Amino acid sequence: MPLLKGIVSWLTIKRMNEINLFREYPENVQRDTLMQLLDVARDTWLGNQYGFENISNYDDFCKQVPLQEYDDLKFFVEKLRNGEKNLLWPGEIRWFAKSSGTTSDKSKFIPVTQEALDNCHFRGGKDVMYFNEKLYPENRVLKGKGLIIGGSHKINNFSNESYFGDLSAILIENFPFYAEFLRTPKTSIALMENWEEKLEQMARATIPENVTSISGVPSWTLVLLKRVLEITGAKNIMEVWPNLELFIHGGVSFDPYKTQYHQIIGNPNMHYLETYNASEGFFGIQDDPNDPAMLLMLDYGIFYEFIPVNEIGDKNPATLQISEVQPHVNYALVISTNAGLWRYIIGDTIKFTQTFPHKFLITGRTRHFINAFGEELIVDNAEKALGIACQKTGAEINEYTAAPVYMEIGKQGAHEWLIEFEKEPADLDYFTYILDDALKNVNSDYEAKRFKSYNLDMPRIKSIPKGTFHLWLQQKGKLGGQHKIPRLANNREFIADILNMLPTNI
Repeated sequence: MPLLKGIVSWLTIKRMNEINLFREYPENVQRDTLMQLLDVARDTWLGNQYGFENISNYDDFCKQVPLQEYDDLKFFVEKLRNGEKNLLWPGEIRWFAKSSGTTSDKSKFIPVTQEALDNCHFRGGKDVMYFNEKLYPENRVLKGKGLIIGGSHKINNFSNESYFGDLSAILIENFPFYAEFLRTPKTSIALMENWEEKLEQMARATIPENVTSISGVPSWTLVLLKRVLEITGAKNIMEVWPNLELFIHGGVSFDPYKTQYHQIIGNPNMHYLETYNASEGFFGIQDDPNDPAMLLMLDYGIFYEFIPVNEIGDKNPATLQISEVQPHVNYALVISTNAGLWRYIIGDTIKFTQTFPHKFLITGRTRHFINAFGEELIVDNAEKALGIACQKTGAEINEYTAAPVYMEIGKQGAHEWLIEFEKEPADLDYFTYILDDALKNVNSDYEAKRFKSYNLDMPRIKSIPKGTFHLWLQQKGKLGGQHKIPRLANNREFIADILNMLPTNI
C-alpha cells in the first residue's frame, strides 16, 4: 500500500501540472482541442458533409457546422445503433447512454465512444481522486473500497452490434479489471435492473466491507444509507464504516440534503466533492471544498461553447468561446466531443463565478424553469431560496417540484410547490413567507411580478407525504440512481400527475 500511495502522489503532481496549463491558458487548450477533434473526424460522413478539412479557426467552425439538439441527432443514432460506421466519429460506436436526466417518457441515446470512456469519463474519475490527494495528502481512501451507487438499468442489447444502459452501468461494464478490487458492490449487484431489490442487496453486501468513499446522486445515496442504518441498528454511518471519509456526489444539488448527510454520517471531518458527469461527458470537478463552484475541465476532448440564456430560442443565437464568457451570466452549454457530438446543446445551464481559472455552478436546465408571468425563475433561484427557508425554520427537504398556477377571472397566478419534508417546519405559513421573501431577494424579475401581488400571488405550498415522489417514479418505471425529480416546470404536466396520486384531503 505505501508503494501505491507513492505512485498516486507522483501521478497527482504530474496531473496538477497539466491542469494548471488549462487554468492559465484556457483559450489555447480549447483551440487545440477543437482542431484535434476536427482532424480525427475529418473523414467521417459528417466531417465530409461540413467540410472539416477546410475549417482552420472557430469562425469557420461556426459558419460550417450548425447548432444541434437531440432531434437533429436521432437520425444518426438509429444508424449507429444498427452498426453503421464512420458517421459522427471514426469507426464503430457500440455503447449508448440512455439519458435519464428527466422523468419524461422520451428517452435519448447518447453515443459513447471508447475515446470518450478513456479520455473523458474515466479520466474525470481519476482526476477526482487526484484532487482529493492534493487537498488531503493524509487521506486513506485507497486502504478501503469505493461504494459506487449507479443507475438501476441493466445493459441492454439493441442489436448484435450495440448496447445501451444508464451511463453509470456503461462505466461499470467497461471499468478496467483492477477496479473490481477497489469498489463495491460486485458487478452483478451494481447492474441489477430492479432498483428496490438492488437497494436491499447493495446494503447487505456492502455493510461488511471497509468502505472509505461513496460515489452517487445525493437523493438515492441517502435512501441506501438509511437502509444500512435500519439493517444494522447503528446510530450513524461511521459506526458501520468507521474509515469512510469521502463522498463524491453529483446529478442534483447537494444543498437540500447537506444537513441530513451531516447527521446520518456522523463524521464532522467528512469530505465532500461535487462532480458534473453527464451522459454527454464529464465536465467539472469541485477543486476547493470551501468553494461550491466546480472547475471546468478543459482537456477531456470536449470543446465548449456558450449561449447566453436570453438568446435561447432565437433562430441564430450568439455563441461564445471560453475566452469570451463573463462571470454571473447564465449560459446554455454547447459541446463538441470525442463521442461524436458536434455543437450539441445539452440542455443544461451554468453560471461562471470566476474566470482564469474558469469555475462555475450549474443553474438549471434550458427547459426546467418557470416563466409563466415573466418571473424567469430558474432552479438555482429555487435551491437558494429553499435553503434560506430551511435554515430559518429548521425544516429539512427530501424532494420538491414546482409549477405555475395560471390566472383565472378574479384570481391571480401563483407558483404551486409540492414539498416532501424530512422535517416539517413548525409553521408552514411562515416557511412560505420566508421562501417568498428569499425568492424576491435572489430574483429581481420575481420580485417585480410579486409587487403588491398584481401579477403573481404568494406561493402555494403543499406538504406531501414521505415517499410520494418515490412512488411516482416507481409508477413511471424510473427508480434508480440517475433519475431525478423535475424541480421546476413551465407547465403543470408533472405536478398534476403527482397531485392525482394524493388523497383529496391534502
